[in-house]
Amino acid sequence: LLVSSVVGKDRIIFATKEDHETPSSAELVADDPDDPYEEQGLILPNGDINWNCPCLGGMASGPCGEQFKSAFSCFHYSSEEIKGSDCVDQFRAMQECMQKYPDLYPQEDENDEKSSKDLEAASMEASAAKEEEGSS
Repeated sequence: LLVSSVVGKDRIIFATKEDHETPSSAELVADDPDDPYEEQGLILPNGDINWNCPCLGGMASGPCGEQFKSAFSCFHYSSEEIKGSDCVDQFRAMQECMQKYPDLYPQEDENDEKSSKDLEAASMEASAAKEEEGSS
């Protein structure tokens, strides 16, 4: 005998010992390797980014999800000699968004922040150097 009740948004189910002794009638369905929602890692077999990958820690669906997707996509598909050097604007927009939500996106400590700024500066320098090469 299963008894259930709804409290707010939750459904509470009480099960008896007999309920647990009855064999399950649930059927297992084989995984579909082409299902993009299955956990297949960060990159799907077709080369697309798996935005549902738990490895992204929910970054793709948070309040800065669109900025994250834009920056990460740019980096992933970048064909520049210094990968991602053409993505500085997207990463800056993502960083500016994240600064608006310090509780969700804690800022790095000073050492990490310095290396992050160094990386951004190096990326911008590389981008500027590439523009100079093209103009000569």
